[in-house]
Amino acid sequence: MKDRVKKGLELFVFFFKIGCFTFGGGWSILAQMEQEFVDKRKWLTKSELLDMVAVGRSVPGIMITNISMIFGYFVGGVFGGFCAVLGITTPAILILSIVTMFYSKLKDNVWCASALRGIRSAVVPIIASAAFSLGKEAFKTKISVAAGVIALLLCAFTNIGNIELVGLGVGSVVIWQLFSVVNKKMKKKVKEVEE
Repeated sequence: MKDRVKKGLELFVFFFKIGCFTFGGGWSILAQMEQEFVDKRKWLTKSELLDMVAVGRSVPGIMITNISMIFGYFVGGVFGGFCAVLGITTPAILILSIVTMFYSKLKDNVWCASALRGIRSAVVPIIASAAFSLGKEAFKTKISVAAGVIALLLCAFTNIGNIELVGLGVGSVVIWQLFSVVNKKMKKKVKEVEE
């Protein structure tokens, strides 16, 4: 019990810290999660983080909150999940409350606009590094590369929405898996007949 509370508080502190500097959305947080929990602490593998990302993006809600909950639960049970979500959301609530109070003064401030331009410039390489690092793990087979290229082309050159794209991906993999199972069974029967 003491260990779970300690781990939950560790999760709260980590997610609170990165929640304070979440510029660029969930993907920049994923880069920090990978660095902290995969590379440094070895609490999970890149493959497990990718699985969490897939589930977190597939269910309704805010992607990074979903991933934080899944990760917190994976590491520290229900309390860990609660602490991770509380840690990631508290800074946003505090910062947005302050910005809302002073919005009329901040919206036309030259210094604020300049700071936001600098933040946007710094966020792009952070997101790119996360995409590259996790992409290497996701695209290990020819079929996953083909599926990724097809999804990218459909996303870029058609009006297919994200929900339909995810549905197509799930349907394609299920059909592919069924085809593979049937193919293996047929090969096994042919081999039995030949013997």
